[in-house]
Amino acid sequence: MILDAAEVLERVRRDKPLVCHLTNFVTIYDCANIVKVFGASPVMAHAREEVADMAKIASSLVLNIGTLTTEFVEAMLLAGISANEKKIPVVLDVCGAGATRFRDEKCQEILDAVEVSIIKGNSSEVARIAGEDVKTRGVDAADIESNLLGVAHSLAGERGCTVVITGKDDIVADMKRAIWVHNGHPMMANVVGTGCMATSVIGAFAAVETDHVVASVSGLICYEVAAEIAALVAAGPGSFKENLYDAVYNLDSETIRRMQRIED
Repeated sequence: MILDAAEVLERVRRDKPLVCHLTNFVTIYDCANIVKVFGASPVMAHAREEVADMAKIASSLVLNIGTLTTEFVEAMLLAGISANEKKIPVVLDVCGAGATRFRDEKCQEILDAVEVSIIKGNSSEVARIAGEDVKTRGVDAADIESNLLGVAHSLAGERGCTVVITGKDDIVADMKRAIWVHNGHPMMANVVGTGCMATSVIGAFAAVETDHVVASVSGLICYEVAAEIAALVAAGPGSFKENLYDAVYNLDSETIRRMQRIED
C-alpha cells in the first residue's frame, strides 16, 4: 500500500482543520496541545446545549469515554448525530472499555446511535468492544490471548469502520486491509495521556484524509516518530513530554519518510 504520511501532515498544517472534542477530563489539556502543535485547531465542548452546534462547524469529532458520566454520554450522542448529519468523521476512543459494565454499555450505546468512522483503543479495550470476554486494568491494557488482527477485522466489519489497536506495535485495519505501525518509544507508556493524544492526532488527520486507514496510519506515524525523537533528548517522563511537543512542531517530511516503519 502506497502511503505518504508526510503529505497528509502537510495538509493538516495547510488546512488547519477544527477538531471538536468531547474528551477525557484527565488529559484534555494535553489533547488540545498536541492537536495545536500538529497545526490543527482544537475545541473542547461538553455542554449538551452547544455540542451539536459545535460539531456542525468542525471538520472532525473526537469522543473519548475516559471520564464517563451519563450526562456526558448524552452530550456525545448529540454531537455524534450532528457530525453524522454534516458527514464529518467521528473518532471514538473506547478508553477503559472492559473495566466496568457501565463503560461497556455506554460504548455500545454510542456505537448503536452514531456512525463512528474510527474506533481506537488498546488491545483489551478493543477486544471487549468486539465481544471478547476480557478485562481491562483501569485504562491500561490487560494481556489477552485473542488474535488481534482477527478482532480488528471482525469489529471493522460489524461496525463498518476503521479499527485502531495501539500498543508496542499498532494495528490499523478495516474489513479488507491491515497495516502495522512499528514506530513509537517505551517512554510513551510512562506518561499519562499519550493514548488520548494519539486519538486526537488521528482526529486531526481524519479531518483532511477521507481514507480513514490512511488517516489513522499517517497520524500514528507522525506522532510516534516525534516520540522517538523526543526520547533521544529526554531525561525522564517530564522532559519527554515537553520535548514531544517540540518534536511534533519541528517534524519535517524528510524525517518522517526516513524514520517511518510500517508493514502491511
